[in-house]
Amino acid sequence: MYYFRWLLGFLHLLVWGSIILVHAIPAPDPVQCNRTICTLSNSYGAWGDRKDCSVKSVVYPTTEEELRSAVAHANKNKLKVKVVSKFSHTIPKLACPSSLGHDSLLISTAKYDSGIEIDSVNLAVTADAGVALRDVIDKVEEAGLSLVAAPYWEGVSVAGMISTGAHGSSWWGKGGAVHDHVIGLSMIVPGNESEGYAKVKQIGAQDQLLNAAKVSLGILGVISKVKLSLERGFKRSITYNFTNDSSIENNFMEHGKKYEFGDITWYPSKHTAVYRYDKRVPMDTPGDGINDFLGFQSNEILISKSVRASEKLFESTKSVNGECKLADTTLWYKKQIGNGLKNNGKIFTGYPVVGRQGKMQTSGSCLYSPKTRIDASCAWDPRIKGLFFYESTAIFTATKFGDFIKDVKKLRDLKPENFCGIDHYNGFLIRYIKASKAYLGQSEDSIVVDFNYYRADEASTPRLNQDVMEEVEQMAFFKYGARPHWAKNRNLAFLKVQSKYLNFNKFIAVKKQLDPENMLSSEWSDEILFGKEGVGSDGCALEGLCICSEDRHCSPSKGYFCKPGLVYSEARVCRYSPSSSHL
Repeated sequence: MYYFRWLLGFLHLLVWGSIILVHAIPAPDPVQCNRTICTLSNSYGAWGDRKDCSVKSVVYPTTEEELRSAVAHANKNKLKVKVVSKFSHTIPKLACPSSLGHDSLLISTAKYDSGIEIDSVNLAVTADAGVALRDVIDKVEEAGLSLVAAPYWEGVSVAGMISTGAHGSSWWGKGGAVHDHVIGLSMIVPGNESEGYAKVKQIGAQDQLLNAAKVSLGILGVISKVKLSLERGFKRSITYNFTNDSSIENNFMEHGKKYEFGDITWYPSKHTAVYRYDKRVPMDTPGDGINDFLGFQSNEILISKSVRASEKLFESTKSVNGECKLADTTLWYKKQIGNGLKNNGKIFTGYPVVGRQGKMQTSGSCLYSPKTRIDASCAWDPRIKGLFFYESTAIFTATKFGDFIKDVKKLRDLKPENFCGIDHYNGFLIRYIKASKAYLGQSEDSIVVDFNYYRADEASTPRLNQDVMEEVEQMAFFKYGARPHWAKNRNLAFLKVQSKYLNFNKFIAVKKQLDPENMLSSEWSDEILFGKEGVGSDGCALEGLCICSEDRHCSPSKGYFCKPGLVYSEARVCRYSPSSSHL
């Protein structure tokens, strides 16, 4: 009865919220300081290990020279240094300079965010490192041009976006990864005393260093400017086809070849695949639509809290049925509103939805708000205690992906309802990335799969059906050798990652050349880059800090024991069992 009362209220708020104008509270500043120390957080309010990132001091340069001076100061004084944008949307602790805190400097590009130069003749745009993606897109569109590639979430800075391999979806042209549209950048690297302890290095399109610098994880130097290629302005036409998932493993390849910006969202528990038919159309095609993806819209704070409260109830009572009804509701609503597409900029009236590239390629309306409104936010804003989740993102060699889908279907068919916890977020989002020359990019045409799932308030709390998520995770990264997205994932996804990149040693050679003293590296970035395995402590597998090999790595006191996978038998997962003798 509780669920149905909540569901009626939830639907009422959703429908009402889609009609009235909802404004979000501004996103929190990722850097908070007191009189003695500063603390860096990501936008979710928690790192993978849930430990604070403390830094001695923070600087906010406004020009390239101020940025160079900050790097020089750190180098001269033997400080560890990292850079963070005003968004801080990276899940791994890449931006944390040191666990010691007292020997570190954090550089924020939040105020180095105004320079945008359009070169209409040569079809290029150059932007300061801290400029927001949305600001670049709007400026480019005003000039009658378009940026071809962008991540689906627009709450990123230009430098952060390319440094971590952010991407959209495309196998066409230069592909869906933004870094493959980079044709130059400026990077500040440590220098000797005669060079003022730091220097600006210009890296052009023909410079071999660009292959290392355009996906650098912030450990080669501090990017100050980024130059991206453009095209003449165009529009896009999008249609979502909600259909059966019976042939998804056979259809994904042709779908990527047929639609320039196509993707697929798969809801295993519902046996549903949503094919995105997304192609460019001429500028004179009628339509002024926008893509305001539902998951990135401002949510009434009450809705976010109610969904989280329901999740926690279902988890504590082990109610798979409750999670499945939530998944049913979410999928039904997405279908009714075109997943956030709006034909005239206000409401969805039917397919296809046609709009300018700049309004269709990315979204994030929950970021923007008059400061006088406090009734809504991004659903994951840590201040409101709304959604709190993991995000696993695996990048597959295209030829292996069909077999992965078949294995997941085998696991799903054992008990489909066990996948409802994934489906009530966004299922499996399947996108396309083209082969890249970037050393830490993808060396061949690839498929990217994202899936989100519940994260408990406490690290020691196991999750409903967590063994299913863990088996899928290990199946992806270890059975099929998928590569982790650098800005997402739990720590275990990065195990032995260096063996998955053909040009990894070339990247390390450039790292030694540009930053021989490892000023820009930390134990946290080394943990990701070199795929170091965590210490096997009690409960470590619950948070993805290790793969269980003993029951104590799970939560035996709460009935969770380390067991083999059901389909991928080499997986080791934490499964709920009344006794340790059960499978």
